[in-house]
Amino acid sequence: QVQLVESGGGLVQAGGSLRLSCAVSSSSRHVTAWFRRAPGKQREFVSAISRDGGNTYYSDSVKGRFTISRDNSVNTVYLSMNSLKPEDTAVYYCAARGGLITVVHRTSSSYTYWGQGTQVTVSS
Repeated sequence: QVQLVESGGGLVQAGGSLRLSCAVSSSSRHVTAWFRRAPGKQREFVSAISRDGGNTYYSDSVKGRFTISRDNSVNTVYLSMNSLKPEDTAVYYCAARGGLITVVHRTSSSYTYWGQGTQVTVSS
């Protein structure tokens, strides 16, 4: 069983920055993604990264402001968030695909393992 633990959330003013971390218990270099769920809204895709970190994907709403990266030596995936907006307020979840799957998807149903989430609140 793969476990994911997010950290780094918090309260920040609009225009500020945060970096989220997702520690993965497995060294299998899973395809990993970040999703978020804002109050009263459905969970949405934010960003994803391939197993080797060579390919990254972003939703239109965060492209140019967020950067996903990974350090496979410590089994951790990061989400650096800059120019934060109040509409970025949400619980952010880290998710990993199972096994050695290489295809990156933007749909939450494609991800087998999930973290507990970390709250990000952006004040105006």
